[in-house]
Amino acid sequence: MKSALYEGARKIVWRDVEKPLPGKGEAVIEVRYCGICGTDLHIYHGDMDARLHIPQTVGHEMSGVIDSVGTDVSDWKKGDRVTVRPLESCGECATCRRGFTHICEKIRFLGIETDGAFAQYWKVPAKRLHRLPEGMNWRLGALIEPLAVACHDVRRGEVCRGDFAVVSGGGPIGMLVALCARQNGARVVISEINAFRRAFAEKLGFETIDPLHCELEKEVKLKNSGNGADVVFEVSGSAPGALAMTALARPRGRIVMVAIYPKPTPVDLHKFFWKELTLLGARVYEREDFEKAIALAASGTLPLEKMITKVFPLEKLGEAFQYMEQEKSAMKILIQCNGGEK
Repeated sequence: MKSALYEGARKIVWRDVEKPLPGKGEAVIEVRYCGICGTDLHIYHGDMDARLHIPQTVGHEMSGVIDSVGTDVSDWKKGDRVTVRPLESCGECATCRRGFTHICEKIRFLGIETDGAFAQYWKVPAKRLHRLPEGMNWRLGALIEPLAVACHDVRRGEVCRGDFAVVSGGGPIGMLVALCARQNGARVVISEINAFRRAFAEKLGFETIDPLHCELEKEVKLKNSGNGADVVFEVSGSAPGALAMTALARPRGRIVMVAIYPKPTPVDLHKFFWKELTLLGARVYEREDFEKAIALAASGTLPLEKMITKVFPLEKLGEAFQYMEQEKSAMKILIQCNGGEK
């Protein structure tokens, strides 16, 4: 089979490799599409080599059809349409025993600690499969994983009808969070410095703010009758975003930390005390978030197709990474690994 292998910083090679065979409790998937995410871009830059076994296939936002299953797999068969929840927990640590397997203390991420889906075939534990509805476009199937992230974020923020929400950072995850929050009945404003992303958000019907050219707190309150936000999603991953989130929330408001901050970052703790704010971490997803994402995508109520900026063939994965780096208007970039649209 063909695979796009990561061989080191900014080096992707197109190789013939042996097609995987399913072992006990495993399934081999013929991959149709696989999306590039921010984590994949960090891998491409060489920032995550310590977690890989190089050369390695990466990628995890995918859709596909089961090619074969191993022994002890009774719930799945050849031809089933699937996506993968790419988390492998130990099941033994204290966190797993409490039921929070998605934040297992020994978590392994499929496509990072194991081979991934930028290949024609991908072998995974069958218990990580989720069924895609018949007739769902394969391209939409490859958006289920990032959509599940957004579903988890919005669930953690307890967003409900009538809430006023601010999403700080209008990249792919921020945009999906905004769509899910609006689906829950919230009025959503997106704060974003990138003009292309603001224009895209406005085409989807969102109000936007450029925080570089206004007083962000004042602008948010102007849009909400003098009040702060019921819930703030910090997705920007920026120092100004972390500092602003406490100012944007109303008293007793909620802040959902979606972005990954690799280093300690200043936060206004006095505002946490003064306004009795709640800060919620939100990391990846749980099974129910995947099922919610599949149902949302199948319903057709979200404009998910508009999130797809461009599709590259598998052999052009390196070019796709370069495009993602350079194109400021890019949202989701998909890689077509096998087959057609249906």
